[in-house]
Amino acid sequence: MKSSVFIQISLGFTLTIVITVVAYIIVIHKTPNESESEAAEQSDSSFVRSFSDPVWGYRCVDNRCVKTAIETGQEEVWGLQVCRLNCSEPFGTVWPKPTGSVSVGNGLVAIDGRSVEFRSSGTLKGYWDLSAERFRVQLGNKLAGEEANSGGYRMVVELDVKDDSLVLNHDTVESYRLSVGQPVHDQVIVTIEAENYFGARHGLETLAQLIVFDDLSGDLLVMVGAEIQDAPAYPHRGLSLDTVRHYVEVESIKRTIDALAMVKMNVFHWHITDSQSWPLVIKSHPILHTFGAYSRKQIYTAEDVEDIVQYALVRGVRIIPELDAPGHIGEGWEKTGLVSCFNYQPWVQYCEEPPCGQFDPTKEQVYEALEDVYREMNAMFAHSDLFHMGGDEVKISCWNTSTDIQQWMLNQGWGLEEADFLKLWNHFQTNALERLDKSLQDNRPIILWTSRLTDEPYVDQYLDSDRYIIQAWTTADDPIIPKLLQKRFRLIISNYDVLYLDCGFPGWVQGGLNWCAPYSGWQDIYDNDFFAVDPQLSANILGSEAALWTEQADRHTLDSRLWPRLSALAERLWTNPVERWQSAESRMMIHRERLVENGVGADSLQPTWCLQNEGVCPIDRS
Repeated sequence: MKSSVFIQISLGFTLTIVITVVAYIIVIHKTPNESESEAAEQSDSSFVRSFSDPVWGYRCVDNRCVKTAIETGQEEVWGLQVCRLNCSEPFGTVWPKPTGSVSVGNGLVAIDGRSVEFRSSGTLKGYWDLSAERFRVQLGNKLAGEEANSGGYRMVVELDVKDDSLVLNHDTVESYRLSVGQPVHDQVIVTIEAENYFGARHGLETLAQLIVFDDLSGDLLVMVGAEIQDAPAYPHRGLSLDTVRHYVEVESIKRTIDALAMVKMNVFHWHITDSQSWPLVIKSHPILHTFGAYSRKQIYTAEDVEDIVQYALVRGVRIIPELDAPGHIGEGWEKTGLVSCFNYQPWVQYCEEPPCGQFDPTKEQVYEALEDVYREMNAMFAHSDLFHMGGDEVKISCWNTSTDIQQWMLNQGWGLEEADFLKLWNHFQTNALERLDKSLQDNRPIILWTSRLTDEPYVDQYLDSDRYIIQAWTTADDPIIPKLLQKRFRLIISNYDVLYLDCGFPGWVQGGLNWCAPYSGWQDIYDNDFFAVDPQLSANILGSEAALWTEQADRHTLDSRLWPRLSALAERLWTNPVERWQSAESRMMIHRERLVENGVGADSLQPTWCLQNEGVCPIDRS
């Protein structure tokens, strides 16, 4: 009977008879339309593959990948990742876009991802072993759980580094030259030349982006004949992350650093203390974390910090520690008697967010305690050549609540006007810097946020442009930026109207949206060309940091707050493109998928259909 061809279950003779009879009844009671439909299905069977077999591929048409049904005898089609790499000249899917000469090759060959060999010389074998391990993990992640075909060419990566120094600062040369040779015998030779480890590591990151898994053939493919010369436009490319409003676990910090390395960002600015909590363990003052941490588990020990610093260095990222003071001091310090206006209410009169608290600059014990804290922090953050002293959101109204502070100021012959309280602020900054310098081997640059202290006339009176770097968190068009540049201050740009990644979410101390709304998408960040100032002044712009303040973000939402928006900033800082975001959209879509395959929970940008149908969804293509 007809029904027996699609009923093949060996459950015994009786069950077979029952099923057959029932199936026969169903067949003979079919309507004419149902029978015709089944016949049509049978006639189409030669075109239907198993569900596990691919039915779609992509062809390159006018530098765009067009989705195409796979049919017998048609011209070759590729998997999506292969097509995007091979079709979009001259940059393929590399992110950030290279700044030098680029030849992306003339073909793809299969490689054996399990037999990649690294050859290096010098004293950094341990670092290269860790980088090689990371590279192999990235290759494995490309397979998405599938098994690559065995065989393929053996890839040999030769690392030619001139200097074994591990100094990572604003003067470090991070350029590299990457060459992927044609297959010779059984191997493909890759050469990465650089001045130092960090430049060569960037080259290795680019190489990982020139390798894709073809889900049609099952091969791991590398683009051969590729030549890329590359160097960053700006030396300071980073993220400022607050781990105080919400504690962020070490694992999440490391995952963030991995993603920073993928896009060649080189700074992790760690806002590790604030008034809400003090999670940093200071052995000489255990009272700070004992009373200041959210719990006994939500702390960072010296061993944690040193582990993260080393982890970041391997990935070409330096950690910049911040101890924000004299404002933003509270939990942990309230038991010391060194803080003014702690948790005063109504808090809006004394600080920008609860709980309030500022150091009392008139007490010598403040500086003695800070000297201990600085000494231990500098030991933990041994590879950093910068220290961020904060200086953010100091409120005169807080100090003015203390009769002791008022009397001390009057005893100095000062008044109680704003200019007098700025003298008090300078008194703190001068004494705190002296204690910081005692624990350092050099007078390293100090970073301060823009504040009343960096405004005229106080910036001229109290801050030395040779010593201080200013991190500007004002709007991009604030006139303070060119004024500070004219005064020869070096600047790090973090304009809150675009680069504050916590903006655009519901208010947490009031209704509506939070204070810095609206939300800035990756397109806004990509087009945030804050370097478009007088060329004679822009030389003192070191670069930029996006900032995530975590009043409303923790480990569960961290990735989606940061990524892929940080990637847009990475290309702005590495490439400084003259084109607008539209030119980068296709690469961004593929890059977002690359983040996800490496375990980063990057926010989705468009429906998957748009990813698979390149260039169809955007309205504005200017």
